[in-house]
Amino acid sequence: MYKRLICLIAFVLALSLVGNAQAQDATWTDATGDHNWFTAENWSEFPTDAHWAKIRNGLPGPTITSEGAVARRVHIGYAEGGALTVDGGTLVISVDDLLLGKNDGAGTLNMISGTIDVVRDFEVGGGNPGTVNMTGGTIIVGDDFMIPEVIGSIAEVNLDGGTIIINGDLTMRADGDTMNGTLKITGGTLIIDADALSTVQGYIDNGWITAYGGEGTAALDYDVTNEGQTTLKAVHKLTPYPANGGFAAPGAVELSWTLPEPSTPGESVPVDVYFTDDLNKLLQFTDPASIQVVSNQSLSSVVVQTQPNTQYYWAIDSYVGDPNDPIYGPIFSFVADNQAPEVDAGPDLLTWLADDGVRIKNLDTTVIYDKAYTVQWTVVSEPDDPNSPDAVITDPSAEDTSITLSAVGEYVLQLEAFDGEKTGSDTVTINVYNDGCEAAQSLPDYEPFPGDLNGDCIVDDLDLAILEEDWLKDNSLTEP
Repeated sequence: MYKRLICLIAFVLALSLVGNAQAQDATWTDATGDHNWFTAENWSEFPTDAHWAKIRNGLPGPTITSEGAVARRVHIGYAEGGALTVDGGTLVISVDDLLLGKNDGAGTLNMISGTIDVVRDFEVGGGNPGTVNMTGGTIIVGDDFMIPEVIGSIAEVNLDGGTIIINGDLTMRADGDTMNGTLKITGGTLIIDADALSTVQGYIDNGWITAYGGEGTAALDYDVTNEGQTTLKAVHKLTPYPANGGFAAPGAVELSWTLPEPSTPGESVPVDVYFTDDLNKLLQFTDPASIQVVSNQSLSSVVVQTQPNTQYYWAIDSYVGDPNDPIYGPIFSFVADNQAPEVDAGPDLLTWLADDGVRIKNLDTTVIYDKAYTVQWTVVSEPDDPNSPDAVITDPSAEDTSITLSAVGEYVLQLEAFDGEKTGSDTVTINVYNDGCEAAQSLPDYEPFPGDLNGDCIVDDLDLAILEEDWLKDNSLTEP
């Protein structure tokens, strides 16, 4: 027994040594003062997927503006606080977690644009304050998103733009923590890859998730906006169009909104509307006349001119009650740009080979777009059967066409629609079986007939012959 215990201790020590060797520290120093993640001199060791990147000591934090940043684990605010800014670049956390606020330091993530891909958890508030300020870009969480991670920690996520995608669970104020942990949504989107309606609705009902600081509605759905996923957005009571964070075709764009209810029924509600492509003009508001498109009028829409590939900002101030004291509205934004065609390659299909060993299957698709476009079908993958010919698409440049299948297995097809600038795409999967019985048996709700003794999906003479052969046979026990 003692030998086993000694071996076990040695084994644990060996594992700990391996773990330490794999998780090397890369501590942020900002030695050059350029705040650039990719400047090697700004780190004690330049982070790779073997490093635990620690952004600490209250120094100006790194900024990621290009692709290729990687670390095994990232800790923002490790001792005395720290911050990370991502603006157009990419960060891959390849093995472990993204932590904000832990080990005696507050952590802040400023997500402006670009992508962060975390293979495991995103923990906001791990004993110290953690804050996420997100105005754009995408954060992909491989496992759980925790707000906060430790009871009593202050955790605040401000989702004002961009998209957070969670492949695990969204947890807020775990273990009865009723004081801290908020998710404030305006122009951003939260997506959970599961049915999390009841959980998220509970957070909304508790006031932990708010839309526009209570001036909007949290729009929550499952399997509607995104197939098989829970989607959360915020809709302001002014219901702006274009939607906040959305798109509009370049050129003349009609801005529209819902007028608020007057303080006295029947009265009109004048508004001031400001529109610009320079966010600072709205934030600083030093020359409002230069960006004003509606002045103290009871209107619910106005037409503005936009340029391609440009982000615009606008705000609606309403006069409810005092005609000299407007109620300031939030800043909405949209991008004037052509959107890619919306492509639906149709539902996944199930079929089987005909008597001649071939099956021709029609492809019924939908492309939604208001401009000219071309389409192209391609075979992404198909069964590797050397005795069967490859799949043949009758007309790869037609939306509704057909495909000839000759092998048993899974086919994945892709339909792309191209308008000369942008491409939209979707895939469809076709599973091919030897016959209709195999196809039926592959369905999750398949139940065989009680009389189908040979499992061929038919109750017939063959099943009767089996029954007759065993008729009146008894294999019960006769002795205790």
